[in-house]
Formats: sequence, C-alpha cells, structure tokens
Amino acid sequence: MDAVDERPLIERRAVVRDGFYEMQARTMIERVPQSAGIAQRWAVSPYRGCAHACRGCGARAGHRRLGLDAGADFDTRVVVKANAVERLRAELGRWGGEALAVGVSGDCYQEAERTYRLMPGVVAALAGAGVPFTVYTKSPLVLRDAGLLAEVGAQVAVSIAFVDERIRRTVEPGAVGAQARLELVSSLVEAGVECRVLMAPVLPLLSDGADQLAATVRRIAAAGAVAVEPVVLRLPVGTRGWFVEWLGRAHPELVARYEELYDRAGLPSPGYEQRILGQIGQLCRGYGLAAGPVGAVPREPRSSQLTVV
Repeated sequence: MDAVDERPLIERRAVVRDGFYEMQARTMIERVPQSAGIAQRWAVSPYRGCAHACRGCGARAGHRRLGLDAGADFDTRVVVKANAVERLRAELGRWGGEALAVGVSGDCYQEAERTYRLMPGVVAALAGAGVPFTVYTKSPLVLRDAGLLAEVGAQVAVSIAFVDERIRRTVEPGAVGAQARLELVSSLVEAGVECRVLMAPVLPLLSDGADQLAATVRRIAAAGAVAVEPVVLRLPVGTRGWFVEWLGRAHPELVARYEELYDRAGLPSPGYEQRILGQIGQLCRGYGLAAGPVGAVPREPRSSQLTVV
C-alpha cells in the first residue's frame, strides 16, 4: 500500500523558494468577504498570507483552505501566485469593469514583492483594461512603483489605524510604525498619487479613545491624505480565535467585554460601530478630510502608454 502524503495541501502543490510557497493560481479576481468592511466587492491579491502579522487581519481564514493554520502559518508561510499577471490579464478580458481592491488576502507590497516584483505587471494589467482599483498597503515598498501608480491614476490606501507605537508593536509586529506610514502618505502625495488612509482596524477599548482618534486623524490630515476610510475591527472565523487568544494574554480583563460586543459573525455592535464612525467623521470634517469610501471613476484602457519598470 502506498504511503499517504499527510503534508498540508499547499506543501504538496507549491514549490518552496526563498522561504515562500510559489504556486500557480487558478483565479485572480476573488470576492471580498463582507466582513472586510472596505468599499470594493472584488479583489486581486498576488500574495496570500502576510509577514506584517497583524493580529486582527480578516484574511486569516484563507490559509485554512491550504491546510495551514490561520495564526502563525498566516504570518510566516506566505503564498506567492507566480502566474498572477498572466492569469489576471485573462480574467480582465471578461471583466465588466467593476472597481477592484488590490492586496486584500496579503499586503501586495510586503517583503515577498521585493523578490517577485509582481505588482508592476498587476498595475499595468488593471490600467490597460480600464478598471478602477485601489491598492491597500502598509509598506513603504509601494514607493518603488509611485511613478507608475501616478501615471495610471491609481488610488492608494495606506493603512494607519492608530499612531500609538506601543499598540502597534503588539498588534502589528511585522509592519513599519505609524510615523513611517504617515511619511509614506506624504511621499505618495508628492509623487502625484491619490492617497487616502484606511483607518483600520479601530480596536475597541484599545485604540478607540477620543484623544487617540483625534491624534490619529490630526496626523493623517497633516500628512496630506485626501480621505479617511475608518473600519472598526472585525473578528470573522479564523481571525477571532487568534485575536482573542492574544487578548487573553495581553488584556485578560477585556475578553468578556469583547464577547459582549461582537456577534457570532464577528461584527461589532451596530450602536458601537456607528458611534466610532461618527466620531471619526466629525474629526475628519474638522480637518477638511473626506470620510468613508471614495468612489473610483472608470478610465479608458491605456495599455499602449504604460511602461512597466
């Protein structure tokens, strides 16, 4: 009898190179989970998993389908869709033009991008098809492609949920600090890129104090962002267990309060969410910032004008 291969699915299908799991994607345009809280319904993600290791990342459950866990494996076993550009071009030929998010199941400018350089091709493919899109990232590596992003009129949403570095070190241990991201916003604006801030996730009872929210919005405005899109922490399946386990170690006194605040789907109480979003909206108006999702205008295909670096 042949021995049963008990390795995780991803290890049977992928090629491991430089510590990354390289595989061929069957599809690139995927539905965004409603729990994500962002404006777009569909997304393109060249990478699955993320070295930023953000404890509240809502994309963690995707690793379970690969035979990996949604905790440490998500942070350390990053899957690279090596055929991302070719697969995306094929799918865009049948796409109806609806706006897309880029980088939902893993930051598209995390360290793997330094090795694989998939994003210039992804950006060129989307722009060539005339599809409006928003790049979501925490990484300064996006500046490498600032010229291309400005040329095609892309939106970039830099994630800055709070400016307290003590919180950042515990809940976003692999990401650069808030100050570096604020400087990133300024650099993108100077390069001619339309840049807004995804103020997400706002952490109940940890980063939702009135003074904390005010400090974050004030510094975002000073950095030159055009808008703020706030999202309160979601705890969908795959994320909830990982986050609550950490919360129990770091802030055990808050576990019961989180259990009361979140429903079975991992969504916060509507009353709490609306109060926080209302506070942030009022702060944004005070600083002349738009608040909430920013609509994207479809563009004409311009692939003949693009230069992929």
